[in-house]
Amino acid sequence: MSKKSAPRRVAETEARAFSRSIRVSPRKLNLLAQSIRGKTAGAALSQLAFSPKRVAEEVKKVLESAIANAENNHQLDVDQLIVSEAYVGKALIMKRWRPRARGRVGRIMKPFSNLTIIVREKREAA
Repeated sequence: MSKKSAPRRVAETEARAFSRSIRVSPRKLNLLAQSIRGKTAGAALSQLAFSPKRVAEEVKKVLESAIANAENNHQLDVDQLIVSEAYVGKALIMKRWRPRARGRVGRIMKPFSNLTIIVREKREAA
């Protein structure tokens, strides 16, 4: 009486990792996602390791998780992996208030983001 297993969301030569509620705006996170899209896994890791942006450490963790999923769960070759997709979504926004002059208030928006990275094994053209 168990539930039927859901079909796989990615292809057989792909693996995915997902991170929720990263404390940065989607616009800033998308800059890093764009910079690693289409690169090999090793090149993307080294670029994130030396990036000056604060959120690069979180993106690196998600990419390492996707690589580990590819290796351990789907038996893909780590040396052949490329970052096929890296996309960002909006999560919640914490709303805070700051008192201003004459009894008014200033809104402070603290956005969160979701990040999905899909790595694909590239096939050698033979």
